[in-house]
Amino acid sequence: MQIALEKITDYAKGVNVYTDGETEFYKVGEERFERICAEWNNMIFGAHEMPAFGVSLNDETVKAMQNGVWAEFTFDRQLSSNGMPYEKLLVNVQPEWSGFNIVRYTAKHGYDGRCFYYDLVNKDMSGFYNCLTQ
Repeated sequence: MQIALEKITDYAKGVNVYTDGETEFYKVGEERFERICAEWNNMIFGAHEMPAFGVSLNDETVKAMQNGVWAEFTFDRQLSSNGMPYEKLLVNVQPEWSGFNIVRYTAKHGYDGRCFYYDLVNKDMSGFYNCLTQ
């Protein structure tokens, strides 16, 4: 199913929050899930979707997820945006960043492949970071 990237929270069934390798999962309908989605939508409002600067390599991404804060939206089926399929979307959350890659995950390829990129246009990730870490 093809969807606009800015609509992912409408289709997400859960979100994994990784903090220094520890994982917490929040499913659709839970208050925490709803707060995370609301803050995500607030953060990306007015953002510019752009071609990503690079690609993800599964082994490097899995290793990187052991440090810092990451958010991963999960879906109950394969979706596609801009012709690129995914079953999960992963973001490294750094409070000072004003742009970031969105890493695609598929069961067939893991985290290997092209990414999406958002430029937050005069905003940063601090509100989303605070939402995930509080």
